[in-house]
Amino acid sequence: MPKRDPGPSVKDKELYEALRDDGASKEKAARIANAAAASSPSSVGRKGGNAEDYDERTKAELTKRARELGIEGRSSMSKAQLIDALRNH
Repeated sequence: MPKRDPGPSVKDKELYEALRDDGASKEKAARIANAAAASSPSSVGRKGGNAEDYDERTKAELTKRARELGIEGRSSMSKAQLIDALRNH
C-alpha cells in the first residue's frame, strides 16, 4: 500500500513510491511509473532516443532544454551545473 497518494495521474503507484524512496523527484517518478504502466516495466529503461549526449551540447543548447523542462536558476548555472540539473531532473 502506498505511503502517500500521488494522485490519480500516476498509473503505477508502487513503482512511483519506490522511485521516490530512491530519491527521484515527483515529476521524474511519475514519468517513469506512467511509462512502465503503459508498457512492460523492464522495457522502460531500454527505451531511448538518438539524442546527443549532454556533454556534447553547447551551453546555449543546455539552457534551452532546461527552459523547456522548467528548471529554475538555469540562467546563472555553468555548463556543468546545467548538465547535472538536466540529468537529475
